[in-house]
Amino acid sequence: MLEIIALSALTAFLTAVGNGAAGEMGKQLLLSTGALARRATGRETPLPSSREGWEALAGHVHTRLGDDRRQADEWSLLLRSLPESAAALPSVSGLPPATRHFTDRKDVVKQLKREATRPAAGRPRVALLYGPPGIGTSAVALHLGAVCRDRFPDGQFYIDLRDGSGQLAPAPSAVLLRLLRQMGVEAERIPPTEAGREQLYRRLTDGRRAMVVVDHASTVAQVRSLIPATPEVFLLVVVSGPRFALEAEAVPVSRLSDRDALELMNKVAGREKVARAKPRMPGVLAHCAGNAFAVRATAMRLLTDDMELDLLDRAAGGPGADPVRATTEAGCRRVRPETARLCRLTALGGWPSVTAPLAAAAAGVTEDEAARMLAEAADFQLMEALPDERYRFRPEVRRHLADAAGPEHGIPECSAAVARTLDFLLNRALHAAHAALPQSWRTEPAPARGEPYRDEAEGVAALVAEVGNLVRAVFVAREYEHTTTALRLGRALWPLQLKAGHWDDVLPALRLAARCADEHQPASRLAGALHFQLAHCLGELGRWDEANREAGAAARAEREAGHLRGEASSVELQGLLNLNRWLYEAAHERFVAADAIYGSIEPDHEGAHDLPRARALSQRHQGRALRGMGRLDESRGLLEAAVDFFAEQGEPYNQARALTDLAETLHDAGDNTEALMRIADAERLLTPAAIPHLGYLAALRLRCEVAR
Repeated sequence: MLEIIALSALTAFLTAVGNGAAGEMGKQLLLSTGALARRATGRETPLPSSREGWEALAGHVHTRLGDDRRQADEWSLLLRSLPESAAALPSVSGLPPATRHFTDRKDVVKQLKREATRPAAGRPRVALLYGPPGIGTSAVALHLGAVCRDRFPDGQFYIDLRDGSGQLAPAPSAVLLRLLRQMGVEAERIPPTEAGREQLYRRLTDGRRAMVVVDHASTVAQVRSLIPATPEVFLLVVVSGPRFALEAEAVPVSRLSDRDALELMNKVAGREKVARAKPRMPGVLAHCAGNAFAVRATAMRLLTDDMELDLLDRAAGGPGADPVRATTEAGCRRVRPETARLCRLTALGGWPSVTAPLAAAAAGVTEDEAARMLAEAADFQLMEALPDERYRFRPEVRRHLADAAGPEHGIPECSAAVARTLDFLLNRALHAAHAALPQSWRTEPAPARGEPYRDEAEGVAALVAEVGNLVRAVFVAREYEHTTTALRLGRALWPLQLKAGHWDDVLPALRLAARCADEHQPASRLAGALHFQLAHCLGELGRWDEANREAGAAARAEREAGHLRGEASSVELQGLLNLNRWLYEAAHERFVAADAIYGSIEPDHEGAHDLPRARALSQRHQGRALRGMGRLDESRGLLEAAVDFFAEQGEPYNQARALTDLAETLHDAGDNTEALMRIADAERLLTPAAIPHLGYLAALRLRCEVAR
């Protein structure tokens, strides 16, 4: 035996593989582990779904290894093949810059610093910072990060959840995903499951001195898994609104006093400007009501020489009125009427970000006109400028603008604005999806109207850039009863799943689109396609039972619609879901069933030209399932046929994947010399950029060389 495998090491390995099967090579390692587990236990071992399940499996396998040197050696080498996850945090600040004009809040900052630096004494360092919209909670958090940067040499990390609320609020798993990305973890190394992501987050922060800021959190669930388990990590949760029941040091941010509000105005506008407006200042300060956003916006207006502060008074509606609403109304009075109209109509959709083309569609103006209006709106605090010529509304400002749109412009004009915006987003999404997957039958042909994207890379990039707006558009389309638009938008998300891995982002939209299809177009191809996409998404996130139900729904809808290619693909997906759960017999049965459906497509029927490739992929999947079942000769024959097909078609990527499968089957059969030849063939086909695949082949090579 190469070495004695400790039960704890085996348990840790199995748990890590189960929780961390990200990317194609993560799945490959998961399948190899399942095949070895079946061989070691002598029976089918379904993929465990809990920590207790993994511990039990580790115990069964460990017991068998003591009597089987060959298997013990194999497991020892397999344990070494687990890719190392990112072990260090980037020692940089990921916080946005603090405001230059931070004023007062000394007691608040002092309380936060006390929580961040107190002796841990077994209690996690967590603070909940909260206050009314616009009061300055985010500014406090960023100021704290700036003054405490030296306290956290292992990094400061910031995620902003303001782009979603209600059904679109980021789920806990998605919050972890955003944080891990901020921590510099590569996409291939981020686990698909919430448990795996939390485990990685805790491993990254163990023993580190870091600060994590979650801005605009809306539920306890979003941040509960981020509570530190290590004493030197400080979690700061920022809530724009009332506090929620998080076990943390609750720190309210109250209104600025008149003295501090006046000091903030002096810092922003200059003392001379403020002095000139002194006669009007008591009323202005009363209407700002200590709201930092209102005070700052008013000060910015003082920089304009012809500023009329009485506009704010007239808009405010008297003492006690909402200062953010008053400030928004004052801003609308200060900009040109056409700019105020554009802001109101654009606000109706609740878009996470706004570009000139999107705003132009909403307002029915040219893109150049929209660009000028957006810049003007940002100057008057109605919007905030973002990188890449994008803008966004503050959530409370957007709500006030949207509320005013109907009374100001009428319901017909508002409805037309939403329809134009949805039409614009659908057009761009269809062009991008077609460019990203030009040969796929799962995407619509590119529209005749609108500019096409140059290539696949540009199409994917366009979808990624607009993912937030596209997901939001599905909900807006449903709300405004543009049912067909909602369904087509959902279908256009397919490249984001397949090529960009945005499963967490698109999941809410796919759930809604599939439900909408069942209500309005049941037993249709479109319903089948959307259930398929939802099943794929859930499978990638490790939600196996839900995924299997959706794949079954997809197969039924396609069968009732008479779409054989869609039905076969959905049945094949059921097989893949079973394969990834180590249910090899069930997977093989589904793959054989899918192949039979493919075989029933006549030469002159739709999809016939796709059959050779589809059946080659089916052969590969059957070969993988047969390997898990221990039927290695049959597996080898099917995988060799798949390798030959992809070689003839000039598809090096799929050929390399099939060669990797074949090498593993040969290794299991004890033919390590042939397996090494297949590994070398696969390595020659891969580019240097295929780092995970090349790393996996290197580990497989070691297993074969030692066993030879």
